[in-house]
Amino acid sequence: MAHGDKYKAGGKPAAGRKTFLRLISYLACDKMLLSVTGFLIILSVVSGLLGSYMIRPIINDYIIPGDSGGLIKILLLLAAVYLVGVGATYVQYRLLNKIGQRTVTHMRADMFRQMERLPLKYFDTHQHGDLMSRYTNDIDQVSNALTDSLSDMLSSALMLAGIFCLMIYISPILTLVTLITVPVMFLSAKGIVSRSRKYFKAQQDILGETNGYAEEMISGQKVIKVFGRENKVEAGFDELNQRLRDKAQKAQFYSGMMMPVMQNLNTLNYVIITIAGALLAILKGFDIGGLAAFLQYSRQFGRPINELASLYNSIQAAIAGAERIFHIIDEVPEQEDAVDAIALANVKGDVEMKDVYFGYKPEKLILKGVSLHAGPGIKIALIGETGAGKTTIQNMLPRFFDLKSGEITIDGHPVQKIKRESLRKSMAIVLQDTHLFTGTVCENIRFGRLDATDEEVVQAAKLTAAHSFIKRLPQGYNTLLENDGANLSQGQRQLLNIARAAVADPPILLLDEATSNIDTRSEGLIQKGLDQLMEGRTSLIIAHRLSTVRNADRILVLDHGQIIEQGSHQELMTQNGKYHSLYREQFEELN
Repeated sequence: MAHGDKYKAGGKPAAGRKTFLRLISYLACDKMLLSVTGFLIILSVVSGLLGSYMIRPIINDYIIPGDSGGLIKILLLLAAVYLVGVGATYVQYRLLNKIGQRTVTHMRADMFRQMERLPLKYFDTHQHGDLMSRYTNDIDQVSNALTDSLSDMLSSALMLAGIFCLMIYISPILTLVTLITVPVMFLSAKGIVSRSRKYFKAQQDILGETNGYAEEMISGQKVIKVFGRENKVEAGFDELNQRLRDKAQKAQFYSGMMMPVMQNLNTLNYVIITIAGALLAILKGFDIGGLAAFLQYSRQFGRPINELASLYNSIQAAIAGAERIFHIIDEVPEQEDAVDAIALANVKGDVEMKDVYFGYKPEKLILKGVSLHAGPGIKIALIGETGAGKTTIQNMLPRFFDLKSGEITIDGHPVQKIKRESLRKSMAIVLQDTHLFTGTVCENIRFGRLDATDEEVVQAAKLTAAHSFIKRLPQGYNTLLENDGANLSQGQRQLLNIARAAVADPPILLLDEATSNIDTRSEGLIQKGLDQLMEGRTSLIIAHRLSTVRNADRILVLDHGQIIEQGSHQELMTQNGKYHSLYREQFEELN
């Protein structure tokens, strides 16, 4: 099993600056709190700078002259300055946490809202685990950056600017000496960051791919164990896990290099300044308090540079995560309803397809000039070999996919001129693959029509032969289902899906192998329920077991995207064509 990267790892994230600015724009919903936080950051920085500068008058005016009374007073003032800074920092982080969580909540909501508007094709071509990774790992990266990194980055930048200004004020000569090592610091930081950036991006991409693979293997455990493929899937996971480890290790290695490299350069800088300051004090009479304050600033000067470089890695990881989030938010949703689109009312269920062509890929057509007509209350069965185009026809009616050419109408209205919500409300679909949500049996059936009463839910279950087994469940209709109804049999899950369609009470029914997962005894019961359900409704039925569609008003035989035969069961049997051949084959298999 091959596992190629879904995104190219390495290099600068595409439109990284644009992504960063877009990320910042999400903070705009809390302008007032941001303003307060900005003020607190400035207050915190000013407190730190002022506290360090007060060393100069403390030494020059109180320690050297021996003024103990004045020294106590100024030390109390120094303590007050630092307490203000500590208080401002505490409140600042509390507010930033609030802002950050609100922001990622909005991002998560935007992502989920957009996901609900994406076409089915998107989910068919993206790993579900990778999509889940964007809701968890990528959101976490963004959250960390918004709550911690951005404020620290702003504090460090302000601190760096403030320190530089005060250093010039105390001694321009020593400031020039300090600047000797600054280019080396920046070049070192730039080199480390450029290497770590691509590995952080690759780490996020491979993490999403690994999560996708794990989710796929978890859901497919039964198949894996039946065919004894544990070793193969373990090898596939080991490959992904190894790649993830390699990228994460390199990202953390370069990120971890930043601090020791910058600290060593800062220590070297401190030694040079100490020597130069001592010479100035001896030869030029530079005041000792000023030298002490300058040395304090020189020690602090490297810290904002270190922090900025280190935080840059965190920001890059957040940008990588934000890019993957914005990929979903920016994905092209289902086509908007036409301006003149109508809402269906009093739907009769007259369905017609006229010379329809369609292909999931432009170069490969699935439907080739399909035409059919199902009047109100008519039952049409679609049969044919796998890949003939049966399910594609059903996907076209609710506009899961839009046709390339031709026309599909409901009660004479082209589907492109009908509002999607209205169109889909006129239909109910029962798929071969069942899906139940976490919740009670009653809630799962009511999913078909949220305003259905308990009595209507029970009537739908009785109609589809689900009532008898539901009553035998521990809490009946209030039995809680989890993990896609794992505590039910496959047939029981399908019965609930059919009951869900029944409670929707639509004029048009689409049944895609609705009874394929039900045993023979249950099939007889459910066929009666389906017959009652289809009474007076337009129904399109896909079935491989031809015995279930014998009573259809018309049977359409598809082959390679074209209708090659149509008629009633008796008419098709007398033609001795494809239908007759398929029916005889199944009859012989049963006997």
